[in-house]
Amino acid sequence: MGLNGTVDGGGSGARTGSGAGAVGGRRSRNAGSAGNGSGRAGNAGSGNAESGSGNAGAGGWGGRAGVPETGQHLGPRASLLMSLAFALLLGALSALVMFPAAQHLRSLQDGERARAALHTAGACMTGQCKVTFEANGQTVVADLPVGSGGGKSSVGAAVDVRYQADDPRVVAREQDTGGGGAALLAWLTAGAAVFFLALSGAAAIFLARQRRT
Repeated sequence: MGLNGTVDGGGSGARTGSGAGAVGGRRSRNAGSAGNGSGRAGNAGSGNAESGSGNAGAGGWGGRAGVPETGQHLGPRASLLMSLAFALLLGALSALVMFPAAQHLRSLQDGERARAALHTAGACMTGQCKVTFEANGQTVVADLPVGSGGGKSSVGAAVDVRYQADDPRVVAREQDTGGGGAALLAWLTAGAAVFFLALSGAAAIFLARQRRT
């Protein structure tokens, strides 16, 4: 009985000790596994953060590269084309619109004179004003031609006009029969056309020198 009790007690103690050791070993292994897992997770998170920051940096550089720079000056070729286009446009405006308008106003210097009233106010320089007056016993409402002045006058303002005897609807303000604003604009647009033409010539010379070099 004493021997069996000792053996049994020792066996049970050994079992208990071995079981506790096994449980402790499992716990330590589990703790180590958890620690290793958290380390891997931390390494993976830091790696992802670094790769994310790298991607963000690359995206930032790509965004900067994709945005066109502002404040760039026009090249000689673009300056040549723009100057030539402005020269042609202003030259056409002067030769085809303003000079003929000034000549038409001068042609009415010897026309019939009448006292008129401004019927429709507006941009008289572009031909949007009308006057009303009596001619040959009839009331005439006629358009003032392109290049006329008096755009600041109000409706009903008195104005002296000159008109053709055979066609009273061809009329102009007496003040404009010397050429009016059309003559001034004709010379201004012609001068601007010459200026832009000179710029285009300078740009063409610069391009030719660049090709030689």
